[in-house]
Amino acid sequence: MAFDGIFTRSMIIELREKILNGRIVKISQPYPNEVILTIRANRQNYPLLLSANPQYARFQITKIPFTNPKVPTNFTMMLRKHLENAKLIEINQLDNDRVVYFKFSGRNEIGDQVNLVLTVEIMGRYSNVILYNQETKRIIDTIKHVGMDQNRYRTLLPGATYRQPPTQNKVNPFEDDKKMYVSLVKEFPNREILAKELLKYYQGLSKLTSLILADYLHQPKKIEDNFQEFLATTALPHPTKIVGKSKNDFSIFSSNEENMESYDDLSTLLDDFYQEQATADRVRQQGSQIIHVVKTNLNKNIKKLKKLSVELKNTQRADDYRIKGELLTTYLYQVSRGEKKVVLPNYYDNENLLEIDLKPQLSPSKNAQRYFKLYQKMKNAVQHISEQIAATKNEINYLENVQTQLELATPADLPDIQYELIKGGYIEVNVKKQSKKYKSTSSPQEFESTDGTRILVGKNNIQNEKLSLHSAKKNYIWLHAKNIPGSHVIIENDNPSEETIYEAAILAAYFSKFRDSAHVPVDYIQVKKLRKPNGSKPGFVVYEGQKTISVTPSIEDIQKLRK
Repeated sequence: MAFDGIFTRSMIIELREKILNGRIVKISQPYPNEVILTIRANRQNYPLLLSANPQYARFQITKIPFTNPKVPTNFTMMLRKHLENAKLIEINQLDNDRVVYFKFSGRNEIGDQVNLVLTVEIMGRYSNVILYNQETKRIIDTIKHVGMDQNRYRTLLPGATYRQPPTQNKVNPFEDDKKMYVSLVKEFPNREILAKELLKYYQGLSKLTSLILADYLHQPKKIEDNFQEFLATTALPHPTKIVGKSKNDFSIFSSNEENMESYDDLSTLLDDFYQEQATADRVRQQGSQIIHVVKTNLNKNIKKLKKLSVELKNTQRADDYRIKGELLTTYLYQVSRGEKKVVLPNYYDNENLLEIDLKPQLSPSKNAQRYFKLYQKMKNAVQHISEQIAATKNEINYLENVQTQLELATPADLPDIQYELIKGGYIEVNVKKQSKKYKSTSSPQEFESTDGTRILVGKNNIQNEKLSLHSAKKNYIWLHAKNIPGSHVIIENDNPSEETIYEAAILAAYFSKFRDSAHVPVDYIQVKKLRKPNGSKPGFVVYEGQKTISVTPSIEDIQKLRK
């Protein structure tokens, strides 16, 4: 149903029960378009996420960990100045729209009580978080500044007057005194057509919600009762994720269908629904430099490999030069100085004639020597080019591995990957900064098999190397997708069950380049049989005597194994 007006209403009801009358104890802005207010209420701390992300705009209580930037943004400092220790006294919605007002009571610089409003406007790429004074309507600051050149209807800048977003001239379903839905049901008995008409008429409905409302109205009861039953669900929602073939969705309405997953509350539902998408988006934002460096170097090496392959193909002419040199030497008496070409019998090809180009300024013997030199030069080039091709392929494999890690990374993993690229010379930094000893703060991801065995998954090369070559006991079991860039996986058991090996293999396959493929081969072997070659890239190991298992990874299996 997406985050529409109906879902907004239910979320407000949920938040009122948990955080209303609580006080702000911490304010963070871990990502450019997202703010987290930690609110102390009912003897608990609730991290309230307010997001103006163009794709994932929302507000909720989140349990997903985050890392704050070293330097707070101007918007963060402004919020801390005005809202720290402020009390949340109201949470209201603009009609049935996706605009929410969090009203706080606090003190200004001179100690006077002041009411401030933090507004979350969920409007796609126009989404915003705005702090303004309730009495004067003066905007204190916004997470996104919008000037007159961007929006003539309303300016969203510090000092400007706050205006509500423009209305769509639709009816609030909670205030429909005319009961237009009765006429619509009679006029449009078809479910899909009725849903489209409801979407046009009522405010705050998504496509999915309008279809659900159409189903309610078609129930064998009085139409007015069906409509009121639909509205009442917003106060007693049934948080549900709808698992689709192409994409997932979420709703506040329950269903008995098999492709539904139920949750205890709306915030937990959103954490699960947005975790993978939002995390990938945050990594793209914070790791843009790293992603660019890896992509640039990968493309450069792919082009280099193509060029080297062409050069290697050209060296296959080396034997042609040798044959020409030998024929000239054999039939030297038939060659005259000053000739540009000569045709000689080729005893390597059933005495067929072979035309040989000559340098007129050179003697016949010198021409023969020239072909022998070209032959030797190309023969030497074969070895050099072959070595270059092998080195370039290793470089491509390494960069593809880093690229895979970035696709599966969280923002907390980025410092490790950045440090690795700095050490490898891919990213240039200040010499003094580089000389400081780096300490990794991230840890391998923990999972638990069905029988309770602990399984660890390295999320980057620094973690992989530390996990496999330093932390894991020698008799533990190590797994990795076969000949594919991916994570190192450790089963913390010297004699795990077949079920545990299978589940660990699913983890190794999922945290690899081929995580969307079926029948991914995964090698497993004891840790003591791993060896790191001298001078190899971080996280690179070799091994012999492994066993291989084929698995098909899925996100559902991964969720079951999370601790």
